Amino acid sequence: MLRWSVIFLVIAIIAGIFGFFGIAASAAFIAKLLFFIFIVLFILTLVFGRRKA
Repeated sequence: MLRWSVIFLVIAIIAGIFGFFGIAASAAFIAKLLFFIFIVLFILTLVFGRRKA
């Protein structure tokens, strides 16, 4: 999932350079959303993944 957020970030940067601001804003929003979802899942895995039975 982190890879997808990096891909959308790169798309946003390239679209911003070429002047496609609508596409850049959408791609940046998707990248930001995926990054925060990744962070939440990572923290949940750290907290709940270390439990012992």
